[in-house]
Amino acid sequence: MSIKVQGVTKLYGEQKALDNVSFEINAGEIVGFLGPNGAGKSTMMKILTCFIPQSSGSAFVNNYNVAEQSIEVRRCVGYLPEHNPLYHDMYVKEYLEFIAGLHPDKISRNEISARVNKMVEITGLGIEQKKKIGALSKGFRQRVGLAQALIHDPQILILDEPTTGLDPNQLGEIRALIKEVGKEKTVMLSTHIMQEVDAICSRVIIINKGEIVADDSTSHLQETKGNQQIVTIEFDKAPNESALKNITGITSAKNIKANVWLLVADSAKDIRPELFQFAVQNNLAVLTLNKEEQKLEDIFKQLTTKA
Repeated sequence: MSIKVQGVTKLYGEQKALDNVSFEINAGEIVGFLGPNGAGKSTMMKILTCFIPQSSGSAFVNNYNVAEQSIEVRRCVGYLPEHNPLYHDMYVKEYLEFIAGLHPDKISRNEISARVNKMVEITGLGIEQKKKIGALSKGFRQRVGLAQALIHDPQILILDEPTTGLDPNQLGEIRALIKEVGKEKTVMLSTHIMQEVDAICSRVIIINKGEIVADDSTSHLQETKGNQQIVTIEFDKAPNESALKNITGITSAKNIKANVWLLVADSAKDIRPELFQFAVQNNLAVLTLNKEEQKLEDIFKQLTTKA
């Protein structure tokens, strides 16, 4: 088990940032840690990386107790915080050489230059490597942060919103890098971008108001938590609206243009057979019909907006 969290609670005064949180992440998993702002994501990541202590409960990283074996934990973890802390007056390569030197147990002095060059290459920093960090765009500063998290070849990566500030081209490159790295390492990342979760993660943990509200594979979460189906149908002429709304399972019917209708229904029953039957009974022709699966973003909203 790469990460094991048991009943972790974190208090700031009387406010509970985390409330009896428990989960496990196996070696080799890429897990999305999701939640709205203030849900407790960054707090959990700071506890796992030994930046702050929990108020109660226990957490283990590579079987090391984060409260009692912080040095051992830090040796096996690569961490990119939400607010990427960098020395803006240092040059990119100078900074990475400095970071590499902080890991003498992992990188010998003779290996530093080669390791830095490798990080520059895989994070796409080649054209910016001779610049001061303060002169870089936000996207390239984020790449420097990723490079420092990877430079000591950690077994576990904890990334707090790693693609913040990247343009669409950079997004694709960094997502591909994280996915490739995830073949050999355990990756836990937080993000607000649902497409990123679909593209990278095999599993999601959703936290809301300091509590875990879902922990499942992305596919199974959509199957079990997606409680709506959305169907767009186009008839050759206007249907009887009240009769359309009376089809079993339909909760909403909206005429979006001409004879095109957007239907929302309970996911427990596929309404398409009844729609065809309705068309036949009402002398209508179905010109187009499209059923959409409920997106992860919709499920996220459902789980994190409950009272």
